[in-house]
Amino acid sequence: MRLPFPTWRLPLQALAAAVLIVVVRVLMDQAGLERISVGPLVATIITANVFILGFLLTGVLSDYKESEKMPGELAVSMGTIADECLLLWRHKQAAPARDCLHYMLDLTISLRRWFCKGERTQDLMGKLHGLGDFFVAFEPFTQANFIVRLKQEQGAITRILTRIHTIRETTFVSSGYTMAKLVTLFVLLGLLSIKVTPWYESAFLVGIIAWFLSYLILLIEDLDNPFDYGRDGRPRGQEVSLKPLEDLEKRIAQQVELAASASVTDGEIARV
Repeated sequence: MRLPFPTWRLPLQALAAAVLIVVVRVLMDQAGLERISVGPLVATIITANVFILGFLLTGVLSDYKESEKMPGELAVSMGTIADECLLLWRHKQAAPARDCLHYMLDLTISLRRWFCKGERTQDLMGKLHGLGDFFVAFEPFTQANFIVRLKQEQGAITRILTRIHTIRETTFVSSGYTMAKLVTLFVLLGLLSIKVTPWYESAFLVGIIAWFLSYLILLIEDLDNPFDYGRDGRPRGQEVSLKPLEDLEKRIAQQVELAASASVTDGEIARV
């Protein structure tokens, strides 16, 4: 099975860095520039570096697992509002419900554009708060608990969007990143100067360690932002899937078509 390029992007970048370090290591070995002897302190430093990287990786993985659920939760809340609008239009012929259904389709499109950095967070939040005007217009057509349920879904969407914005704009323990990068740099510089014979054995060991540490650094930076989509909608790395939102957009578009039809049957609505 052929894997997509984003899956191999980080290992290949780390491999390029490791190859460069191996070349430098071989040149230094041929020139006789090794000055550091192998000892227990070398293993201790490498272990401490791996511990710091493991701590950072554990932290970003917890945020990543939380982020995986957010597109689905957004789709559920927004889909619930759209379903209620369709039912209100179907049974009460409430014009605000029909208009709100169109508004939900535009809001879903804006949400996908926001994930791709095509729309500002402030503008998206303004559109989300605009749902309140429709909810007020629903009052003559339905009961209060119906509107309360819609307001709860609106609040859930606001909380999720705020959390996503925080994850995208902040770095997990930035001081820890600085420490990890500095220690990794010192470890790699030390590996270049360690006395190991023969030269091919030293090149192999240094290359493996360099690839492993470089890959961990790149992986942590990539997982720290699970919503790093380009403007073209393509993921730049290991991003969470937006498939639930894509399916939601198609479903609301179908609902809009049904609401606009003069001969909507119960069977057609049930299949949406």
